[in-house]
Amino acid sequence: MPTTWFITGTSSGFGRLLTEQLLARGDRVAATLRRPEALDDLRAEHGDRLWVARLDVTEAERVREVVAAAFEALGTVDVIVNNAGHGVFASVEEATDEQIRQVIDTNLLGSIHVIRAALPRLRQQGYGRILQISAAGGQTTYPNFSAYQASKWGIEGFCETVAEEVAPFGITVTIVEPGATPTGFSATLATAPVLPAYENTPAGEARRAVMSGGFAFPNDPRKIVTAMIDLVDSDAGPVRLPLGSDTYDDVRAAITARLFEHEAHRDIAFSVVKNGPA
Repeated sequence: MPTTWFITGTSSGFGRLLTEQLLARGDRVAATLRRPEALDDLRAEHGDRLWVARLDVTEAERVREVVAAAFEALGTVDVIVNNAGHGVFASVEEATDEQIRQVIDTNLLGSIHVIRAALPRLRQQGYGRILQISAAGGQTTYPNFSAYQASKWGIEGFCETVAEEVAPFGITVTIVEPGATPTGFSATLATAPVLPAYENTPAGEARRAVMSGGFAFPNDPRKIVTAMIDLVDSDAGPVRLPLGSDTYDDVRAAITARLFEHEAHRDIAFSVVKNGPA
């Protein structure tokens, strides 16, 4: 029986590739994006198996309307994929208030809006999958991505908590963490005027590496999308799915460093316990 998917951010990147692969294998897709005409070619090819709606995930009321309309039009939705994303490439002082707000509104609040809108209907069904697209930067850090990583660290904490809350309803939540992948996302990153003070800092080094073309994209976007589909087909429900050699290596290094620092503070941590050591 075909699986029915609801996907945000389907105009390009992982969202577009995922939609293409799912339709090619016979699944149904509720595809949402800010410019519905970007999927006219797929609608012409796949007909009623592709349901399309305009959606900007930062508009909470619109999210509720579109999610409700998708369930009503398709009857059931088996998998929710939070893929819409936005980023700004700038040091902490360079980014504007509006740029930071747009990243948080899209990546964090937008994803929360979609999950909250879908959960009542998934509970009513008694089953469902939620795939939250995060990044290696959901557990580690890279200079010039502080706003982006704030949103990804935030949504990972949210989803890990929600996974516990909704498990009794037959709903699983998996955080998907792709590494650096040539999806076109980097070309859409917002930027800001450079502050000379950051030129000889890690932020400046990262900027020069990107501008010189020295930033590597080691992962295959089609393989990442296939791995996501295979996960759903397998019925496995890990809380996190790292995808990419850089994700695996960078996150492992970050977790190891945090654990080392955490252990170094054991004595002071216990020193503040009531009736504990002075």
